[in-house]
Amino acid sequence: MANPAYVAVDWGTSSFRLWLIGRDGTVLAERRSGEGMTSAAKAGFSAVLAGHLTAIEAQESLPVIVCGMAGARQGWVEAGYIDVPAPLASILTGAVSVPGESRDIRILPGLAQRDMARPDVMRGEETQLLGALGRASSGAQAVCMPGTHSKWVHVTDSKVTGFSTFMTGELFDVISKHTILSHAVAGAEEQPADADAFAAAVSAAFARPALASNLLFTARSGQLLHGISAAAAQARLSGTLIGLEIAGALQDAANGTDITLVASGRLQALYEQAFKTLSLAFTAIDADAAVRRGLSAAAEAIWPN
Repeated sequence: MANPAYVAVDWGTSSFRLWLIGRDGTVLAERRSGEGMTSAAKAGFSAVLAGHLTAIEAQESLPVIVCGMAGARQGWVEAGYIDVPAPLASILTGAVSVPGESRDIRILPGLAQRDMARPDVMRGEETQLLGALGRASSGAQAVCMPGTHSKWVHVTDSKVTGFSTFMTGELFDVISKHTILSHAVAGAEEQPADADAFAAAVSAAFARPALASNLLFTARSGQLLHGISAAAAQARLSGTLIGLEIAGALQDAANGTDITLVASGRLQALYEQAFKTLSLAFTAIDADAAVRRGLSAAAEAIWPN
């Protein structure tokens, strides 16, 4: 394999992504699996990584840069946090070495907001953020990174001034499976998505976030009284939660703040539709590309040659 420079790894709670990066920045090989922190903690982080490195025939001399939950307290090696407000580039100087390994493995730190009223943490998204915005950005930006726990990060002139975590994805999963609304959405996956119901729910929740729990229940009552489909009920649930998230996230945004959406796949499509429904201008950046760029920036800072 020609000119490999380093291996980049995004190690989440339930997912594992690895890229072999060439000296010209190209992706020479890629590995993905469900061996996130939860399963790697049982199997052994070193063993999981070694298996993937063997599969791509990575040379023993190649260093590895890691972001995500491998650096959590319950992960491989705790990488700690950089406190905000902080420059975006500050994560590049906080990488922690993994002891006892034959190759050079570094894990990047997360970000922490230690405000007693609104404590918050992120791990992995900070690298995605760096890749999305670069080390130098100007003006005020609100960066939305959807997921199980969506992150909204406020950045001004390349400094992270604050951020908020929204449990949107996890709430959707719990509510759709373990509440009365599970009956309303049963069979939704076999039906076409209801874009109109989603847009209406986003608008209603954004306009009246205090009514969120009432709006959620209409997924059930609307089905009982008006015969809305399971897909429409699911769209109401999803749209209500996303509209509620956006309403909360933008409370801290100054007028004229640019919105950057860092996402991919189905989540990207949903959030793009939500922003368009609310007439919010945004720029979309692919999440995979962003995290690779962030890991590359860290690798180049740590191993400049």
